[in-house]
Amino acid sequence: MASFDLQNLFTVRGKVVLVTGGSRGIGKMIATGLVKNGAKTYISSRSEKDCERTAKELNALGSGQCIPIPADLQKFEEVERLVDELKKKERFLHILVNNAGATWGESIEDYPDHAFSKVLTLNVQRVFTLTQKCLPLLRAAAQQSKDGDTFVDPARIINIGSIEGLSVPSHETYAYSASKAALHHLSRNLAGRLGWEGITSNVIACGPFESKMMAHTLATTGEVIKAGIPLHRIGMPEDVAGTVLYLSSRAGAYVNGATIRLEGGMTSRMEGSWGAKL
Repeated sequence: MASFDLQNLFTVRGKVVLVTGGSRGIGKMIATGLVKNGAKTYISSRSEKDCERTAKELNALGSGQCIPIPADLQKFEEVERLVDELKKKERFLHILVNNAGATWGESIEDYPDHAFSKVLTLNVQRVFTLTQKCLPLLRAAAQQSKDGDTFVDPARIINIGSIEGLSVPSHETYAYSASKAALHHLSRNLAGRLGWEGITSNVIACGPFESKMMAHTLATTGEVIKAGIPLHRIGMPEDVAGTVLYLSSRAGAYVNGATIRLEGGMTSRMEGSWGAKL
């Protein structure tokens, strides 16, 4: 068997990354792990203030670098502006983390049409739009073998999905769960189409983590949720950051079209509701 580099198996040092929704929550957890491990990480979110504050905080950690490019990804022209700014700064994009998302909870009778459109646009359509616009940078980053026959270090698309896209939740978030199921399938489509060009596409289907989106649910039913998770806790920053580092490094270079459940075994003990045991 040929020898291989175990020491650098999980390194992302020197790679260029874009993390959407990277100023807080899961996106910030991901960006923190990438910066601390030497990646040049661009973060984007609607709030310029949040982006600047997070970039300043992460740059103080050393090793890598965090650069803010605020953008409202609900708007097509903002996606174009974000990518144009990125192209002015970089010739390659090794890793695209599609994390930005929205949710909306409302009864089936009162669920507003504009809310459904908002959630589907950001969680699915803009993932496709941003990926489409970033393709030249991703293609340029794909590293081929010396003979040009294989991609030894492909570019990566990492889509942040949800276990709500895998099973039916008890709470009424119709557009969110539908959008995440659509995102998971879109990711598999991208894997089958772009893998031939040296670009992989995978999903991390997250369970409950500390975030603004989950704040109300955790505040009201947090203990019930934990009781239904075999590991008796919700996700921690190291969990999602570590999974992204794996998929982004040489260790994850052969993973394509996968959906990784990052939920402590929660979906193995539930059937349509938080913590409902089989």
